[in-house]
Amino acid sequence: MADPVPEDSVSQVPELCCECGQAHPLLDNHLYNFQDEVDDELICHICLQPLLQPMDTPCGHTYCFKCLENFMQEYSFCPMDRKKLSFQQCHKSSLLVRNLLDKLLVLCPFKAECQQSMQRCELEAHLQNRCPGFKKYKSELQRKRSPISKGKEEPPAKGDTNSPKDPELPGGGSSLVAESSGAAVVSLGTAEPGLVNPAFEETEEDLPHRTSLVAETTTIEIHREDPEEELGMRIVGGKDTPLGNIVVQEVLRDSVIAADGRIAPGDHILEVNGVNISSVTHCQAVSFLRHPGPVLHLLVLQEKGFSSRTAQQDPSATSREVIHVTLVKRDRSEPLGIKLIRKTDEAGIFILDLLEGGLAAKNGKLSRNDRVLSINGQDLRQGTPEAAAQIIQTTESRVNFVILRQSGLQLGEPGEDGSTSNSSSSSSSNGGSPVHHRRRPEQSHYRRKSTYQKDLPQGYVSHEKTVAIKKEPKESLGITIGGGRDNKNKLPIYVTSVQPIGCLFRDGRIKRGDVLLSINGIDLTHLNYYEAVSALKSNAASHSVTLKALEILSLNCPEPALDIREQGFSWSPLWITWLGLPSYLHFCQDIVLSKGNLESWGFSIVGGFEESKGNQPFFIKTIVPGTPAFRDRKLRCGDEIVAVNGVPAIGMSNSELIPMLKEQRNKVTLTVVSWPGSLV
Repeated sequence: MADPVPEDSVSQVPELCCECGQAHPLLDNHLYNFQDEVDDELICHICLQPLLQPMDTPCGHTYCFKCLENFMQEYSFCPMDRKKLSFQQCHKSSLLVRNLLDKLLVLCPFKAECQQSMQRCELEAHLQNRCPGFKKYKSELQRKRSPISKGKEEPPAKGDTNSPKDPELPGGGSSLVAESSGAAVVSLGTAEPGLVNPAFEETEEDLPHRTSLVAETTTIEIHREDPEEELGMRIVGGKDTPLGNIVVQEVLRDSVIAADGRIAPGDHILEVNGVNISSVTHCQAVSFLRHPGPVLHLLVLQEKGFSSRTAQQDPSATSREVIHVTLVKRDRSEPLGIKLIRKTDEAGIFILDLLEGGLAAKNGKLSRNDRVLSINGQDLRQGTPEAAAQIIQTTESRVNFVILRQSGLQLGEPGEDGSTSNSSSSSSSNGGSPVHHRRRPEQSHYRRKSTYQKDLPQGYVSHEKTVAIKKEPKESLGITIGGGRDNKNKLPIYVTSVQPIGCLFRDGRIKRGDVLLSINGIDLTHLNYYEAVSALKSNAASHSVTLKALEILSLNCPEPALDIREQGFSWSPLWITWLGLPSYLHFCQDIVLSKGNLESWGFSIVGGFEESKGNQPFFIKTIVPGTPAFRDRKLRCGDEIVAVNGVPAIGMSNSELIPMLKEQRNKVTLTVVSWPGSLV
């Protein structure tokens, strides 16, 4: 038996694959240096390289055989659309696709000795029979191995004092591994913001660890003292929209879901009380989630962000536990007596100290070094002490913490870069620096430009109507309204109820959900809530009133079916209804994201033009924790992308918009329209 190969010999001449001529783990895909940029349609969305041994899924996506096989060992869903999937359901791609991939032009990896290019399927034969660089490499490798195989070490001969240098491998012998990984780094280190799963990518630092997006399915049991109480979250999506799945857009403060603390914006709800809702319409999902009951069982898919395999194997992970703690303040101004810190080497915020005699210390359930995951349902996994303090200070009574505790670790004192924050108030006496909150600048919104406007999506009809009525001067219109351009979503004014005591109820043409356009010629579409109330009241005093209104009908969603327990809700239109609002009534905002060279933008998109479905809006489907889009906190799941850097997205296909996003290296401006999710 041969002795083990000494480390210095291996490091001088790395083992190269005889098929692709590059260094890579035995079980990983081959690496190639492609001569030209490869079409996105031929890219695997797991490794972000041109496909090798392509496999098709039943849901219409294609991946490398090895990539999909490795992925399916850990997960049971498609990486692109998260639909349930097993490896046995997949099959080889067509011969036409395989031939197209085999004919892609690649460069010989031994560029110092060989400048040839050839089809990918011809590279192995070229290396074995014609490449001078690979021949030189093999002879040098044999020379290095031969003395070892004899089982003894021979002193260097006199003439070997100045032994010849190692063969000049691709890019130089010492940098062979970096050179051989070059093809991978080109794509894997490039931001892939448009992929439905954008986080399956690597940077040069991460290559050895194979970073990927960690997603987990979790069963969550929600208890309600009042079975009729709303859960307190907003949802978007449904099979009748490009989003497909049901996605949590927002968790409302002081709600049942916020108190539980385990559900966060971006989570996908797969089942409700054992019923699969991953392929139901938006309205059906709302109906399931609004159904009353003391206990609700939810199966939720949660994106956990980037994680490396080495991190996943960390033995300390087994000693971690998630703990729920509720502190009750007597009034809003009462301090909790907690000092929070942001570490320099780890994301998130941690408890540095509990003040003796404070509310948290008396409660006894929080400890030093606990990591704060969320407060009142607000995700703080990538948060700051200032953000946590603001949530605590604005909470009236119950402050619900979800914390991660790991035994055996001690929190050191803050370093120069560590910032501390007192979570009680700026007038605290705990010795920490007071928090001076900066008000976030108001985002400027503007009407959707004519160049950004689109036709109504399929399945919607909007009907403009003019209602002229005669009335007594003191008779009320009998309607209540919602919305207004001062609303955070910049909604138009809409009717929330038609009361049986007013003239509009008697007339019967104005209905709940109608968007009010004008009254007696006064434009209501640009007014805030109080301006609209004032305009309606002043004009209602006359003998005649002329209202212009817009009725939006979603053919896929009959509204009356949702009135099961409406008395528990402050009524507002469903998210899916707003998708049928004509473009001229939309208000847009520009969101500017910035990132480093090796970062992903951190969001995924769905939608765009398809032959079978025509033009569909682009929607944000996923926002990955720890990425620029997540840290910015302005982008939300369900937001519609109207333009990228001022270029309209209307009429583009997914394969056209993705490259546009990829071209933006460090900064991108997204023009979006945001609609409030349906409240459940």
